Amino acid sequence: MDSIRAAVYLSLFLSLLCVCRGQMSLDNRLTTQEEQFIKRDLAEALDELLDGDQDNRISVEKKASVIPRCDVGERCAMKHGPRIGRLCDCLRGTACNTFFLRCY
Repeated sequence: MDSIRAAVYLSLFLSLLCVCRGQMSLDNRLTTQEEQFIKRDLAEALDELLDGDQDNRISVEKKASVIPRCDVGERCAMKHGPRIGRLCDCLRGTACNTFFLRCY
């Protein structure tokens, strides 16, 4: 009984969706002249963005979130009193030994 009720609700929902999707308001359409104005404004804004100040550029030199890779046997961490700071990230399949502070 529940599966029949679910099938009826699903078919009703899909038919309503198909009927509503076919209707489109004519008031929302733009004329070709308005479309050309919008495209020209977008092109000008993009040109200003690309040719604008060099201060807005994203630096690609060094990101703080990227940690360099270490080979096996290299020093991967440094002890700062009670804390341990990471120098680099060990390769896949290896880990940083917190006692020797080297990749193994």
